[in-house]
Amino acid sequence: MSASHEQIVATITGIVTEELGLTTGSVAPSTDLRSMQGADSVKVLRMIARIERHYDVELDDEDIFTLSSIHDVALVVAGALALDPA
Repeated sequence: MSASHEQIVATITGIVTEELGLTTGSVAPSTDLRSMQGADSVKVLRMIARIERHYDVELDDEDIFTLSSIHDVALVVAGALALDPA
């Protein structure tokens, strides 16, 4: 699956806002996911699982726990997609 950084950010933003019950316009790519209202570790892991399923990638646990923003997640996803031999 080929996607631009902007498309990945938009998709991740949609997943994050849906999981947290927020509007898309209320979340910026630089927003700290851990500081968002309603974001706890379970919801963050659920978001990551949905992102992995959407892009058919497996993100490294070390990467996941160091990510703080949608932009950071998008960079890791883009890296995983670039390494995907499909």
